[in-house]
Amino acid sequence: MSKPSLVAAVTHVFQSGWYFTGLDYPALINALYGVGPDLGALQALRVADDVRLFDGNRLALYKAPKVSLSYAEYYFQQLYQEEMTLPDGTVIPERPVYLDIDEFIADMWNKGIRFGIDVAAVKAAMASTKPDRITFATDLEPEKGQDATVVEVSSDLHRSDAPKARADGRIDLQSFQNRFPQIKAHMRLLKKLSPVPGLPGFDLAGRKTDPEPPKDLTLRFLAGEGTEAKMFEDGEYLVSTREGFLSVDAKSNRISITDKIVSLEGVSGRTTGNLQLAGAYEEYGDVQEQREVTGSDITVHGNVYGNINSRGGTVVLDKNLVSGSVHNAAGNINIAGVASNSVIYAANGAITIARAENCVISGGKVKVEEASNCEIIGDEVFIEVAEGCAVAGRNVEMENAGPRRRTEMVIYVLVKDVTQFDQEIAELEQRVAAFAQANEASQREIDRLSALPDVRRYLALAAKLRTQELVLTPEQGQHLKKIAGAVADEVKALQKSQQDLQAGQTQHKLLNDRLLRVIEQKVEAAGIARCGLHMVSGETMVRTMPFAADTTALRALQPKELKARLRGTPSGGELLFADATGSLDWHLNPRLRFASP
Repeated sequence: MSKPSLVAAVTHVFQSGWYFTGLDYPALINALYGVGPDLGALQALRVADDVRLFDGNRLALYKAPKVSLSYAEYYFQQLYQEEMTLPDGTVIPERPVYLDIDEFIADMWNKGIRFGIDVAAVKAAMASTKPDRITFATDLEPEKGQDATVVEVSSDLHRSDAPKARADGRIDLQSFQNRFPQIKAHMRLLKKLSPVPGLPGFDLAGRKTDPEPPKDLTLRFLAGEGTEAKMFEDGEYLVSTREGFLSVDAKSNRISITDKIVSLEGVSGRTTGNLQLAGAYEEYGDVQEQREVTGSDITVHGNVYGNINSRGGTVVLDKNLVSGSVHNAAGNINIAGVASNSVIYAANGAITIARAENCVISGGKVKVEEASNCEIIGDEVFIEVAEGCAVAGRNVEMENAGPRRRTEMVIYVLVKDVTQFDQEIAELEQRVAAFAQANEASQREIDRLSALPDVRRYLALAAKLRTQELVLTPEQGQHLKKIAGAVADEVKALQKSQQDLQAGQTQHKLLNDRLLRVIEQKVEAAGIARCGLHMVSGETMVRTMPFAADTTALRALQPKELKARLRGTPSGGELLFADATGSLDWHLNPRLRFASP
């Protein structure tokens, strides 16, 4: 039988003047409205012991309840039956009358209270001799359902802030175990829990009140870069499609897996500890003193007071670097604010700084807008304003340079040491000069012998005979033989000198070509070295500083060693400029060191 049919049947019983005795009210409500504890699979449910006719005299004992919007009240007091005289004259005195819970439920049903009676409270009020107005019935408010939601299904999503265990078994109290977990590809991250409908409520009249429908969600709307919503046999999941780090957009709640870790909390002993990261890192907070951040492609939007170590990519500091350090093994360093009392080192990259004070800066290419009391070295160094700095570079250019208080302004132009070519060049120059001198001597001897009258006449006749301009008679032939015999020694000497000159000229050309090649090799090895000072404002010294191999070894010096090298007493090199005013535009021209052969 359906529940509405059951309600109609019970109503018919009560309105027909009957009531249930031994009524189990919670069981009745469960049977009629489905509210109450789960009774399991029952073939039959016992709700009462019997059905009895409601005595009219008893019915008069029950008054009308006071019904409000969501509850009903009843005034309970001790009732008495009036004194009565029996036909035989027997007088029955006034005596108390007690209400019955089964009758009460039936009467209240007929008066519109068909749900929510607190049987225990009614029984207690009936048993009490003290009059009392109680709330005996209340509406049942609808029970709100559960909106659709997502739950984490992987423990790898959780951070571990426990101290990190080192390889040697010791505990590193400065680092956390796993501050930024790395997500593997095809990992289930979140599971969607479908919405659960709420339970209906009922008013005192037994009318159902439906709950608000629960809200659903579309899991794919949460999928950002590197994630996707995917359906499996046991439900719908948000799954990673690539390896990387978890990123949650605070506005859209979209979840992404990216190559970059994004942090908003800063780097400190309280938030992250020291960081050893496998990928790129972006930090919106500050990096506190003595904190170490190691990774690649590191960006910090706050101030840095600790140490940044990058394996590559670009290190970007949007604010200031104070009493810290930045190292990049294979990339550039960009500092938008002030670098103060810090060490900045880019092994093979470019360094760009807005303003630097009391810093040691070393990189392949260094560009600083304002530098004060710094030690700076690079293959290329460009500074707009430099005060009291010691600067070394192969290509140095400054708009304005000068001392700062008692700190001098020193510039070293790095010139590669190519003296290993000098000995070979000197030897070749000597050999070229010797052949040139010998060739000159041979030419003078040739000229002397060719100028002898008999030799000159013989050579002229011989030339005409070879070209058949002259044909000799037998007598003239005999005469020519006599002339030839007379100058035989001179002609033989002339031929030898000509042979010596030809061999000498060949050797001279070969050696001269070799000398020019060695000189070109030396020029190429020396490379570029220049210094441009647009304006000098105070005592400034510019010198050359020879170096071997390349500048990598110089740039890789420890800060103390680099300071000592640049601030120490100069050794070797050439003084190019020493003045308090003026300008300088100097270019290394190694060819000027060699005389033309």
